[in-house]
Amino acid sequence: MIPVDGDFILSVAPRFSGARAESQWRIVGELSAAFAPTLDIYDINTKLRIAHFMGQVTHECAGFQTTEEFASGAAYEGRADLGNINKGDGKRYKGRGLIQLTGRSNYRSIGKKLNLPLENNPELAAETVISLRIACEYWKSRNINAAADRDDLIKSSKLVNGGLNGLEDRRKYLKKAKATLASIEGVRVALREGGNTI
Repeated sequence: MIPVDGDFILSVAPRFSGARAESQWRIVGELSAAFAPTLDIYDINTKLRIAHFMGQVTHECAGFQTTEEFASGAAYEGRADLGNINKGDGKRYKGRGLIQLTGRSNYRSIGKKLNLPLENNPELAAETVISLRIACEYWKSRNINAAADRDDLIKSSKLVNGGLNGLEDRRKYLKKAKATLASIEGVRVALREGGNTI
């Protein structure tokens, strides 16, 4: 397992100040211990897969400063394609998670896969470690590892977002993640080689 934790996340994410920084530090702190083991469960366990995952989620959760969409969700009201068939569903099932889970039907589907009552309690999706599990489950359900293995940012972005919204941000975070992962691997090799000479 590649040792990615809160320090790794912060090496990729943008830096903030004030309340935004406090929110980021809280989220990253809560994710730190669970990050590598959760990614490993979902086979997001190679440098390319982790780098692509980071490129996508760093954009999707606004640099790890939120696990809930900033907008109210009113724009999703009446969206039958999202399963929003009841009055108030747009706001109730607004985007939450590191990859923004949106719409009643998506909450129901991912909730069943994770054995969580997300449809009945949609706010659960914003809980930090649950939001990581949701992102990983979504990643798996869309087979995004295959795009990551080909180092295909365009395909992985379309699978995550449905289009190319925020592509330059995603590219920037992917590049930072690759550089950080290369340095992590370099340290591990140096430690192994150093250990062999003692």
